[in-house]
Amino acid sequence: MIRIVLADDHPVVREGLRAMLSAEPDLEVVGDAGSGPRTEATPAELRPDIVLMDLRMPDGGGVDSIERMSAAGLPCRVTVLTTYETDRDMLRAVEAGAAGYLLKDLPRRELPDAVRAAARGETVLAPSVATRLVDRLRSRPDVPRLSARESAVLRLVADGCTNAEIGRRLFIGESTVRTRLPRVFAKLGVDDRTAAVTSAMRHGLLEQ
Repeated sequence: MIRIVLADDHPVVREGLRAMLSAEPDLEVVGDAGSGPRTEATPAELRPDIVLMDLRMPDGGGVDSIERMSAAGLPCRVTVLTTYETDRDMLRAVEAGAAGYLLKDLPRRELPDAVRAAARGETVLAPSVATRLVDRLRSRPDVPRLSARESAVLRLVADGCTNAEIGRRLFIGESTVRTRLPRVFAKLGVDDRTAAVTSAMRHGLLEQ
């Protein structure tokens, strides 16, 4: 049985998804959430295999929540289910650790199969999303590839945070931050924090 949490700020959407997915014999909706913070609390409470998450919800959510859940090493796989299809949204979600990116206009019969695929460890992408991601990456061959955690560290560096502050915000040790920063510098081909931020801005790596 695949355990699912639904994260969407519209109750009607959550109820519709619950009815659709619960009709499948191998899928079980074990809970739902209407905000980012509430969604982040569900893995520990409900132990889902899959979180179907809208990108934009009250009190934060979407990419930021995906990033925090991924950084925490939670066993569930977060799959985006949204109406938003901008390149920035897609890239940020995938880089943050999303297991897939689906659009709410996908045919009803395809959603259960997408959930099953995500639970098997596959990356599930709406066809238009897959095409645009490939095109975007091909058009940016010289852009350094940072992990979700490295990107999070770099954004906080850009905000002027110290290593200690970065560690507190990301719930990691200060020594871990000191270890990760040289890796970020190496990927960007720079030697210090200011140059790293400048390079990241030039490559569009700090876009929110």
